[in-house]
Amino acid sequence: MDSSSATRGSRGRREATRQKLFDAAVTLIAEQGYSATTVDEIAERAGVAKGTVYYNFASKAVLFEELLRHGVGLLTASLRQAAESAVRTSGRRVDALDAMVRAGLEYIDRYPAFTQLYVAELWRTNRAWQSTLLVVRQEAVAVVEGVLRDGVARGEFSAEIDVPLTAAALVGMVLVAALDWKSFQSERSLDEVHAALSRLLQGRVSGVS
Repeated sequence: MDSSSATRGSRGRREATRQKLFDAAVTLIAEQGYSATTVDEIAERAGVAKGTVYYNFASKAVLFEELLRHGVGLLTASLRQAAESAVRTSGRRVDALDAMVRAGLEYIDRYPAFTQLYVAELWRTNRAWQSTLLVVRQEAVAVVEGVLRDGVARGEFSAEIDVPLTAAALVGMVLVAALDWKSFQSERSLDEVHAALSRLLQGRVSGVS
């Protein structure tokens, strides 16, 4: 095996270990809170030695901060891919917004524990990672803002809309509706939830075209 192959293999194993630690941390912290969760528990849940946690992350706080970056980064990427695909297909920015609603629901369906954690942390102000959380949150919202601004420039959306507030409202709508779905209306399918939010997005709730 050449050195480049060995390097890729080592990198792949480290990423797999980090993913195990992320999964273990988010599950435990969602279950019992950040303060009550120990590094020993994270290591045990991940199936690795305690030293492995500190090899990959300097502390539990660093692990959690990187967890936020990782999780919101996945969400941001899925929103961007959904929007770009929809624009290529139909050319309509409202379809891009609708595709992002769908992508957000799919993400939350796949990572409900992380979503609960993320929403809870948004309301806290005394965390060392608060500035990181605000940055990664803005990266996700910025994807929606970009589609809205593009739609305004093309005349698809009203020039009177408040782009930053509208983008935040759309992201918030998906987060809250999805958490309510997972917690209280789990018998509903993803298609049903998406259809309801799509009607809101496209102004079809009143039945007036």
